[in-house]
Amino acid sequence: MSQHSDEVPALEIRDLSKRFGGAVALDGVSLTVRQGEVHGLLGQNGSGKSTLIKILSGFHEPAPGGRLRLYGRDVPLPLAPGQFRSLGLAFVHQHLGLVPSLSVTENICLSDFATGRNWHIDWQRETERIRNLFADYDLAIEPTARIAELPQVDRCLVAIVRALEEVRSAQESHGGHGILVLDEPTPFLPRAGVERLFGLVRQVVANGASVVFVSHDVDEILDITDRATVLRDGRVAGTVVTHEARPQDFIEMIVGQRVEHFHADHRDGPQGEPAVVVEGLTGAVCRDLTLRLGEGEVLGLTGLIGSGFDEVPALIYGAAHANAGSLTIGGRRSDLARMTPEDAVRRGIAYLPADRLGASGAGSLPVADNLTLPSLDRFMAALGLRRSGMREWSATVGRQHQVKPNDPAMYLQNLSGGNQQKVLLAKWLEIGPRLLLLDEPTQGVDVGARQQVFAAIDRAAKDGTVVICASTDAEQLAQICDRVLVMAHGRVAAELTGTDVTKETITYHCYSGLALNQTALID
Repeated sequence: MSQHSDEVPALEIRDLSKRFGGAVALDGVSLTVRQGEVHGLLGQNGSGKSTLIKILSGFHEPAPGGRLRLYGRDVPLPLAPGQFRSLGLAFVHQHLGLVPSLSVTENICLSDFATGRNWHIDWQRETERIRNLFADYDLAIEPTARIAELPQVDRCLVAIVRALEEVRSAQESHGGHGILVLDEPTPFLPRAGVERLFGLVRQVVANGASVVFVSHDVDEILDITDRATVLRDGRVAGTVVTHEARPQDFIEMIVGQRVEHFHADHRDGPQGEPAVVVEGLTGAVCRDLTLRLGEGEVLGLTGLIGSGFDEVPALIYGAAHANAGSLTIGGRRSDLARMTPEDAVRRGIAYLPADRLGASGAGSLPVADNLTLPSLDRFMAALGLRRSGMREWSATVGRQHQVKPNDPAMYLQNLSGGNQQKVLLAKWLEIGPRLLLLDEPTQGVDVGARQQVFAAIDRAAKDGTVVICASTDAEQLAQICDRVLVMAHGRVAAELTGTDVTKETITYHCYSGLALNQTALID
């Protein structure tokens, strides 16, 4: 697609580095984006993609020594927050940053209205301007519609058009056509929606702008990009011309070694009578999923963003609505379409969501309150709760789970991420659940705390608890799981057991699963 490869590059990055404490997030990263080019950016979670983007947006400050050039002009680093707009950079993140209660016109014009001196807004004129703008891009979106009323693909297109308007308004100052950064824009779009988005991207580059397209999806990278750069462990693993590459080339750069295509021998299920059976589970993405788990089994669920693996724990627990499905645990069958969290707890099910302080714990409450929340009955007295008993018990549990500092009166939000997670995992383990549902259990947890969390999960499994762990961390899954299911398109694409449960094999199947035909998916 690139028609301007001989011109001065739109974006040049040289030797960018970034550390967070002792961890290296970026290590001398260099890449070039040409004018009129779609440049892909791939890599596993933790490879440095997000850190790089946050440096370009002024959110992170890089280590001294890195250089940034836009259209041949040096730009001093670090960038101030929001400075990217005046430089002709625009970002569309996965969550889009739109206000659902406002109209399309209001969302597109919001930044202009906020920064300009607008004593009066001519809404009729602005609406007509946005309508004409959509016509320029062949988009049939009604400017007066509320964002909440639009399908997901149209919301994504609105966010892109808004970003393009920001680029256009800054063109006079930077002298180029602008650079649009799309950060994982497609995971929740149907295939037809992806094609609409790609059509808009092609129009953007045809007009001379450049696009940095961040994605996990190798097929999408092959479809939409001219060149692509792979990051691995904070370094550039390679940059390739897309039409000269094969899917296997990208997968090997992402993983870091050659991985032969492997078909695992699939287990029919646990030996003997299963302890937990999930049948026909269907949600927003997940389709007709059936799981049979033995007592004390740790099952990993993984896949790329949008594959459906991450919604399974919430569907089983009733935290998200299941369209269909049943759960049999302890010989009792339940309709998952009617499951509620209260019902789940009564059935011996515990759930630890990925959003630690938003959905899993109460940061503004003491550790003791968080630890005892599912167990308050044991501390009830005639005149209310026995607070002294709660504190004593919490101190004992905290010591067992190596919470530091072990202070039951400390607010949960004041603990480190790893110690928060130890508290929240302990509160469920102390009720002795039959089924423990985990969603990214070590996200944002340091290496030492990770091992302690793993040990706690292992102890629970040895005591007979069935564990389902949904995670994008292949290394974590390889360390704690007996079996791993890799999902693609809402279904199971591969089942890994025994010596096949390795970081490399899990990662390989995550990326190769998207290329499978639907007929190849496991029923």
